[in-house]
Amino acid sequence: MPVIFVARSKSLSDWGASVGISKSLFKVGVTDGTGKSAVTDLNDEERAGLDDWRLVGSEDVDDLDEDAVLERLAKTETVVEPTYYPRIRDEPGIFRVKPDKVENSMLVQKALSGDGSLDFKVKPVDFATYLIKNARG
Repeated sequence: MPVIFVARSKSLSDWGASVGISKSLFKVGVTDGTGKSAVTDLNDEERAGLDDWRLVGSEDVDDLDEDAVLERLAKTETVVEPTYYPRIRDEPGIFRVKPDKVENSMLVQKALSGDGSLDFKVKPVDFATYLIKNARG
């Protein structure tokens, strides 16, 4: 069964912040294995020239392929164009996610469900949940 995963690299986040893109950069992909094995492969192959990827979130999906996931996410989130930035070396699936969008999504979800306080701080896991939810449609 395919798995959608969201990974993050500290080096990529630092680079994004230094060039003015954003520090909230995440790699989204679909694999036939597990999310952990996908991140291990990212590190072994030094995808985007980096070897410090770590898994932020993953979820089983039924019938989605990577192209469909990336296309769906590109409608709502900003894709970091791999041909424009040589630093990421033609690596597809890197998205810039604005923290405000994640926060607003969580705020609406918490308000509608009546769960807990509406005072919270957005964490990387929240970004992963947001991206996976939007990728699934």
